[in-house]
Amino acid sequence: MAEKIPVDLWFDPSCPFAWVTSRWLLEVEQVRPIDPRFRFMSLHFLNEDKDVPEDYKARAAKAMGSVRVVAAAAAKHGEEYVGRLYTELGTRLHNQGLGKQPERLREINEAALEAVGLDGNLADAMESEEWDEIIRASHDEGITLVGQEVGTPIIRVGANAFFGPVITKIIRGEDAGRLWDGVLAVTEFDDFFELKRTRTRRPAFD
Repeated sequence: MAEKIPVDLWFDPSCPFAWVTSRWLLEVEQVRPIDPRFRFMSLHFLNEDKDVPEDYKARAAKAMGSVRVVAAAAAKHGEEYVGRLYTELGTRLHNQGLGKQPERLREINEAALEAVGLDGNLADAMESEEWDEIIRASHDEGITLVGQEVGTPIIRVGANAFFGPVITKIIRGEDAGRLWDGVLAVTEFDDFFELKRTRTRRPAFD
């Protein structure tokens, strides 16, 4: 069996596109020798000094609470909880549509924590800046690889890092592997920077 290649993915739990890409990466793991490792970043940090709409900034600031919970869980209980918590949070925020109910964010985080066997009171981290330095360090590590003009998801394979791929459905099976092969093929060239077309579909999570 081929040795698995570590693949880092930086995410903010609130981003639907990062969620789709992360689930695709788990599909790739089934058909290619990769080892996905999840890292947190923050859309709040990314946009704090940028000229973006104030309502978007407010949403990103509120969503920072979930990033803090993931960071606190990892610091207190181990890095393995990053991916596990992301799965539970993303399922609730995106698949179940609870991300459209920001007033329930505390409840969502408590349920995600309990689903991975942690104390729901760790959701207190949502309102604490105790973990912000750790979050910023992880965020800066990812964003430094690709530049300030992009966001989440960021993927790193060895010395190769890139933003995306941005996809609107979870590619599965061998198709997931074919997309992975193509992404690696283009991003391994130092002079390759961008392929893009206007999105015409909303993200789907099934």
